[in-house]
Amino acid sequence: MSKIHYLTSEGLEKLKAEYHQLVSVERPAISRQIAEARDKGDLSENAEYDAAKEAQGLLELKIAKLEDMIANARIIDESRINTTHVQIMNKVKLKNLTNNTEVEYTLVGETEANLREGKLAAATPIGKALIGKSKGEVVEVKVPSGVIKFEILEISK
Repeated sequence: MSKIHYLTSEGLEKLKAEYHQLVSVERPAISRQIAEARDKGDLSENAEYDAAKEAQGLLELKIAKLEDMIANARIIDESRINTTHVQIMNKVKLKNLTNNTEVEYTLVGETEANLREGKLAAATPIGKALIGKSKGEVVEVKVPSGVIKFEILEISK
């Protein structure tokens, strides 16, 4: 059974666009590269052919992964997001009690995670620790470097 992927409608559209690009542009390009390499003669010593076949295998793997993600996508209805406790798609303002810094993350599905944009995957240790918690609670998170304590300052949409 495949894993369910929680996405915003924007995230799903990005996946579909990437899938379309791979299938309609990249796949035909690799097929042409394989055909050109095959036309050059002996395949047993043709590095160009081997490289093109390897690229094709990697591309097909990526296409299959995207197909699975799209087929098992669940769109998150942002209008129904609750802010009494932390859940996926909430924006959470945290205070790191170790160094007194404040950070703000939006909890998202794994495919939309991007720390530069402040989007944290709900499946990360911090994300998992925050899910279900309320404003004012202190959360301890075990990370490779030790334990970090966060206070939840604010939960919003």
